[in-house]
Amino acid sequence: MPDDGTEPGSSPNPEPGGAPAETPLPNLLDAGFWDRSQGSGPGFVAGGVADRLEPGPVLTQLTDEAWQRGLEKLTDDELIGVLRAARRLASRAAAVELAATADLVGRRTSAGTRQASRAAEHVDDELAAALVLTRHSAAMLHDLAVGLARLRLTKRALAAGRIDQPRAAVIVAETSALSDLDAAIAELAVIRIAPGLTTGELRQEIRRAILIIDSGALRRRKEAALQQARVELWSEPAGTAALAGRDLPAAWAVAADKHLSAVAGWLARHGAEGSQAQLRAQAFLALLSGQSVSALLSGQSGGPGGGPPGELGSGGPGSGGPGSGWPVLAGSVHLTVPLTTWLGLSRSPGQVAGFGPLDADDSAAMADMLAGQPATRWCLTVTDADGAPLAHGCARRGPPTGSGQPRSARPGTPSGAGPPGRPDDHETDTKTEGRKTWLAAVQLARLPAVPCDHSLEGHRYQPSAALRHLLRIRHQTCTHMGCRRPAKQCDLDHSVPYDRGGRTCWCNLGPLCRRHHRAKQAPGWSLAQFTPGQFTWTTPSGRRYRTGPTRYPG
Repeated sequence: MPDDGTEPGSSPNPEPGGAPAETPLPNLLDAGFWDRSQGSGPGFVAGGVADRLEPGPVLTQLTDEAWQRGLEKLTDDELIGVLRAARRLASRAAAVELAATADLVGRRTSAGTRQASRAAEHVDDELAAALVLTRHSAAMLHDLAVGLARLRLTKRALAAGRIDQPRAAVIVAETSALSDLDAAIAELAVIRIAPGLTTGELRQEIRRAILIIDSGALRRRKEAALQQARVELWSEPAGTAALAGRDLPAAWAVAADKHLSAVAGWLARHGAEGSQAQLRAQAFLALLSGQSVSALLSGQSGGPGGGPPGELGSGGPGSGGPGSGWPVLAGSVHLTVPLTTWLGLSRSPGQVAGFGPLDADDSAAMADMLAGQPATRWCLTVTDADGAPLAHGCARRGPPTGSGQPRSARPGTPSGAGPPGRPDDHETDTKTEGRKTWLAAVQLARLPAVPCDHSLEGHRYQPSAALRHLLRIRHQTCTHMGCRRPAKQCDLDHSVPYDRGGRTCWCNLGPLCRRHHRAKQAPGWSLAQFTPGQFTWTTPSGRRYRTGPTRYPG
């Protein structure tokens, strides 16, 4: 208590003719000394004062003190708290840098004189010189700063440390084709959940919002980007090189990726040495350089199975569908398209597991590619209003394909992988009725409810094919936080180990990629599935993170 009789936090009466006394600040932490042998991170434990404090002078002081006194004295939980605090402080520093950049750009462009115009033309060069950046990096900083300046909520969240610069950059980039008002609506739709999403997840969420707000925005952005389609070559730090296609039509890029995997698989089956990643890289270079993929076998013949997929004369699975105008997808693709989009009643996005959202045109293009592959399995998943799967069924015979022959199947066309041509109303009605008839013929089974009734339980270590399929519908990807490895490429892990009495059941299984399967088994890590499909990860720091089932587009 102040010794002048005032209440804590109030201002005592100033002396006559003197300046008002400063308001005393309350103590953030208890007075005294901390026992450094028992941890030296005041308030940094989960839920502690410093763990929740917004970036500013106080958090800076506490973080710096913990660092200077020795991070080795902190408990794991406190160390994670300091790590999180440092990220929040970095976010605030990024907000200051971007605000200063935007202000500098504004100063260079505000005056209407010729000299001001020239200064604005070279503001990127000025930034590059001031910050020791390449011009490309300075231009990216410029664009991010100017884009952020109009997004009030995103700018505030960055300054408060609730999101970091990469997340802010996603919001800025995805709203770049929107008007100021629509951009503000889009950021409002995602800013509350943005702190808990990876950049990939955030990009998917804001694209869903944009497709509702302005369905043409992503199309305009995509068509502009397709005009910038390119293949880039650059050197890597190790003395190697990188070759990448940028701004390619999404459906074609996914088809090319799957084709590489198919060729790599063929090479492995015929004795080629190397990992899947190495064989994909070798096939990539061979196909682009005009060499025969068979030559990668060091003189070995292709054997009775013919040449690799897609090689001339091989008849392999990547050699294209007769008369379809589309390449045939090799490998496994999990394409999900909303029913309304599929029936032509909306333009809501679809998505590919392990890749992300596809707009309506690319979803239709990929469906036509899949239709050219006789082994394609067609499935139907019914979801609730939030996109959670409720029922599922499959059919071997596919529904009626696209809406006519494609205008162009040449990669890189501005139309975005050659979407189907415009049918007349009669053709559209016919195909819609055909698809409704196909829907009625699909046998749907309701997914197990909560709590689990164990109706799908098996009595061996390996789950049945039906259970494996349904688990990969519930989770399209690995259940680790932010991992986008497709479930088909993951192990189906028993949350409670099978040799400790764990069930081979819907309520005790989930997909884990090999990396995160090993993480679960590492010291200090654990994974629990208290409710079917809801996973709780505990890391060595003692912090817990939760993941849930796939949210499907709707």
